[in-house]
Amino acid sequence: MTWVAAVGRLRARREAGVLVTVATVRGHAPRDAGAKLVVGHRRTWGSIGGGNVEAVAIDRAREMLDASKPEPELIDFALNDKVTNQHGVQCCGGTVSVLLEPLPVVRAVALFGVGHVGLELARILARQDLDLHLIDSRADMLTEERLDVLGDAVAQVHVHHTPLLPEEVLEELPRGTHVLIMTHDHAEDAALCDAALRTSHLGSIGLIGSAAKWVRFRKRLSTEGGHDDATIDRIKTPIGLADVTGKEPATIAVSVAADLLRTFEHEID
Repeated sequence: MTWVAAVGRLRARREAGVLVTVATVRGHAPRDAGAKLVVGHRRTWGSIGGGNVEAVAIDRAREMLDASKPEPELIDFALNDKVTNQHGVQCCGGTVSVLLEPLPVVRAVALFGVGHVGLELARILARQDLDLHLIDSRADMLTEERLDVLGDAVAQVHVHHTPLLPEEVLEELPRGTHVLIMTHDHAEDAALCDAALRTSHLGSIGLIGSAAKWVRFRKRLSTEGGHDDATIDRIKTPIGLADVTGKEPATIAVSVAADLLRTFEHEID
């Protein structure tokens, strides 16, 4: 498997990794600059030449995988018999610099409802490096022609048409997925809120709508759903920045996206 395919495999499986690259070479070395190795928790793909250089890089990469906030690192190696090496002697005579770059698990966002606001929000979120799930019970909201505006997305876009029970998608979403509920149907929104509160592996849950809508939903979640106040408080509503009051779909989308990105920043802190 090529290193490019290995990186794609880790992303698809939502597993962290480290990309190891021979950054510079002076003199003789087992591999030229640009050689790459991908390190996962249990496997590696590719090679930067074997021997002490590769073994040390793998050890350090695995330490990075266990760190909470790994940063890129540059490690220098002298390839001669005068250097005390951890994994044997390499006496090619040159020097090598190796760059280790963390490949974190990208965030995931699930957008329930791809109407006017939803599509505008999808256009913004698609510019971020994340897994973006678009879910709608209406097939005409998910046509190839309508979603063509996402053709150059940075995000990995996953489309789910759910004509009967959109809430069933919740169980399929990756752990930590941030959920935004903004469908065309308040009954659908309510069912999604109830199901989201019963799905323990999700990240934040946001609901679009007015204060009056939330009063009704909160009562229903308590009396019919049996959720306590602390559980119901997992749902944030309204979503978006409080001081952005415009009602145009694009304005609402910018506000909601900014609020979500702020949530991401708080995760880092």
